[in-house]
Order: sequence, then C-alpha cells, then structure tokens
Amino acid sequence: MTMTTNMTARMLSTTRVVGLACRRFGWDAIAAAAAPLVRTRAYVDGRWLDAQDDFAVVDPGAAARTEIARVADCGPEEAKQAVDAAHQAFRRWKDVTAKERGAVLRKWAHLMEQHKEDLARIITFESGKPMKESLGEVSYSASFLDWFSEEARRVYGDVVPSPSKDRKILLLKQPVGVASFITPWNFPSAMITRKAGAALAAGCTVVVKPAEDTPLSALALAELSCQAGVPPGVFNVVPCSRERAPSVGRVLCTDPLVAKISFTGSTATGKVLLKMAADTVKKVSMELGGHAPFIVFDSADVDEAVRGAMASKFRNSGQTCVCSNRFLVQSSVYDAFLAKLGAAMDRELKLGHGGEPDTTQGPLINDRAADKVVGQVEDALSRGARLLRGGGRLGSSFVAPTLLADVSPDMLCMREETFGPLVPVVRFATEGEALAIANSSRTGLAGYFYSADMSQIWRVAEALEVGMVGVNEGLLSAAEGSFGGVKESGLGLEGSKYGVDEYLHVKYVCMGGLAG
Repeated sequence: MTMTTNMTARMLSTTRVVGLACRRFGWDAIAAAAAPLVRTRAYVDGRWLDAQDDFAVVDPGAAARTEIARVADCGPEEAKQAVDAAHQAFRRWKDVTAKERGAVLRKWAHLMEQHKEDLARIITFESGKPMKESLGEVSYSASFLDWFSEEARRVYGDVVPSPSKDRKILLLKQPVGVASFITPWNFPSAMITRKAGAALAAGCTVVVKPAEDTPLSALALAELSCQAGVPPGVFNVVPCSRERAPSVGRVLCTDPLVAKISFTGSTATGKVLLKMAADTVKKVSMELGGHAPFIVFDSADVDEAVRGAMASKFRNSGQTCVCSNRFLVQSSVYDAFLAKLGAAMDRELKLGHGGEPDTTQGPLINDRAADKVVGQVEDALSRGARLLRGGGRLGSSFVAPTLLADVSPDMLCMREETFGPLVPVVRFATEGEALAIANSSRTGLAGYFYSADMSQIWRVAEALEVGMVGVNEGLLSAAEGSFGGVKESGLGLEGSKYGVDEYLHVKYVCMGGLAG
C-alpha cells in the first residue's frame, strides 16, 4: 500500500525508531545459552518426536524476517498419536491426588521463573514482543500454574439435603478427560498455561497445537513440564505449519477420545471449530475476538485516562484481544485528550526489534497484520478522519503508532477489530450516545471507561455488554480474575476459581436404602 509524502514525513517525525535489527542480542547466542529449552521436535507421550517435514519459524523483527529455527511439521497422524497418549495417561493422572497434582504445577511455575530470561527471549524472537513485555508474560504465565496449583485442592462437590429419609444425594466433580488446546501467537506462553494449569489441576490431560508463528514457546513449556515431573502423556505438544493446521485441528476437534476443546483466536475460526465439535458433542470453551471500547467521560481525570489508554492500546503493539480498539471521548475533554495522548505517544513509544532494551513497540506478527492496520487507516482518512500521528509502515511488518481524530462509527476501524497500534477517536455528547456506540459491536470481550462520577460508574459498568470491565484502569488481566466474553466473543471462562469448572463435569450420585 502507498502513502503520501506528507504522511511519510509526519510518521517519521512522530515515531522514535531504535533500529529494525537487533544489535545487542543475536538469536544464535540466545539459542546456545538457552539450549535445553530450544526444542524443535514434537513432544508426545514424554518423548521428542520428528515429523516427516519441518517448517520455518522467523524473527518478525528482523529486516529480512530471518529464519531462526525449523520445527517438526506435524500432521493428522502425529495429532492422533498425541490424543491416544493423552487418553492413556488420563487413566492414571485422574487418580493422582489433588495435592500431588498441585505440587507438580507449583514446581512447573517455579521452573518458569527460574528460566525467565531464556523463556522471554524465545518469546521476543518468535513473536516480536519487546523484552520487557516478554518478561512480564513469563511471570503472568507462571502465575496461572501457581494459581491452579492451589485450586486443585478446592474442587469441592456437594452433599445435598435429600427429600427422603432413606436417601443421600451427592454431587461429585470429576475431570472430563482429554482436552485439546489450539492457542494463538500473541501470548504464546500465557495462553497455554492459563488453559493447562486449570486442566491439569482438574485431572485432565492435554494436547496443544500452538500457533505456527510461535511454536518454540510451547515446546519450551513442554521441556519444563518434563523437568517438573508432569508424567508422560499428560502434556503433549504437536506443532504444525499454517498449511497443515486445518488437518491437525480437525483431529483435535473431532476425535472421539477428545472430551474438551479450548480455543483462543478469531471469532471466524471459533465458529468453524464449534461446528466440528458438535458431531461428538464435546465440552467447548472459546475465547474469541474483541473490539473493546475505551470511553472517557467529562468527569474523568484526563491524565489518568491517557495513561490507561497508553497501557491498554500499545501493549504488544496493539496485538491483544483485550486492547482498546474504539476510543470514545466526551466533547468537553476531547481536544485535551487528543493533545495529551499525542504527546505521550511522542514521548514514550519507540519502534524497534524486541531485543533492543529501549524498544516499546515491536513489529506486527506478519505482513498480513500490517496490511490490515494500514488498510483501516487509509479507509478512515478517505472518509474524513484527521491523521495526527503515524499512519503507515516502516519496514515489512512495522506499523507506526497512529492517532486519528474526527472518526465516525461507519469507518472500518470502528466496525472491525484492528490488532495493531491504531487509536481512532470518536467525539460523543451524552452517556447514552457513548453506550450505544460501545454496545453496537457483535463482540463483547473487554471494555474500559474513565469517570469520577460514582453513580455513572455503576451505571456504565453494568450497561456495557462485555465480559470484563476496566474502571479507571487500562490493564485488567490477572490469574485471580475471570477471563471471558459475551456475544460473539466466546463461551466459558478462563482463570479465576471458575477456570477449573471448564474441565469438570458434575456427577449426581443418589444413595438409597439408608433407612434404619
């Protein structure tokens, strides 16, 4: 896509670039230092297995998208082998005591923290994420294993008062069986542990198909799971290329031995997987697309709102399902918010390779992602939006952080999830108008708003049609909190005390003949 000369000049003048090639760290040095964790073969039944073919993993932050590894390209046969191994292991794992399962998860979490630097560098080089954020993701990932290590011992059933004197009613919670995970590239470690921690705590076994862009993080987790004492077959990883993903996904979604599917990704793909799961009536949880509104009311502390916007929008270069996509600002504070946000972007955002210490904005995951963001910008400008910052590309998959004013709800960026560093700002007059725009989306994962009016806070928190709300807060994810959406943003919950329930079924036991 082309940009005008003025747009290019404005982009270069408002974005600090710290280098598109990593100078301080090289992948070869990192791979050597982290050699025990850099695995390239599938992990099935406690063994490292080759496939007939392999596929390339590239560094999206390198100028030429440098290949950093070749990973086993699994197909349906390897996927079926992993499912069979998980099914056999389930017979043993479900009978391990909750206390023992918790101890294994706790050791796994400890090993992640122990190898934090190496795990973070793997994330950075395969996903482009800045090192500071990768380090944060490793801790976030470990927090789920730690949290669910404790929740394993809190899977309580019920003794229910019976209507008859000669009966006792028991409700038992039992693990569902083999769980298959299809996970995304934007949080290649955390999206696995958030699912696996709950599944293993409940007594289930797991087969993971990681995203084709980021398989190395999943395989590093497999190595640490082995060191932590996770038994063979309990945790399996089958990486595959984009071309083989449909056939591997079909096995994981249709095999009768799979009892549960957990998917994080796009709404369109989730609908396809739901249809495949229907034939064998599997238990399903889906964490799908978002299109989060970020609302600034006139009573808000504008400086705090800007800080929240920066944290929410630009984490992982805008490539998170809960990052703010649609910015709605009340008329009386509209100009002040734009001015202060633009200044914060100039001051704080630095594009570069994720391995560079000053980088805050890495590349987007691939060229397709960059094309989508630039396309949304060009659509908005063609419909009357004003470009205040950024607007185009630097290098193959780097997109300049972009600020647009005078955006209207009919623009593409207001109708489709962006997944990139674009801030489109809409002016609104009343609370009702803001809620109407915010709730117009077919998805409802997260939403954010800033207000100092306590009555308004309660009204808006309850009225927003989303599964998670940040009130005067731009970052809301935590292992202790539930994670899930409404409408077309998915089914089920992850994290929190409710996360384990996704891997359990309730068995009603009626004990009769107890009259004296």
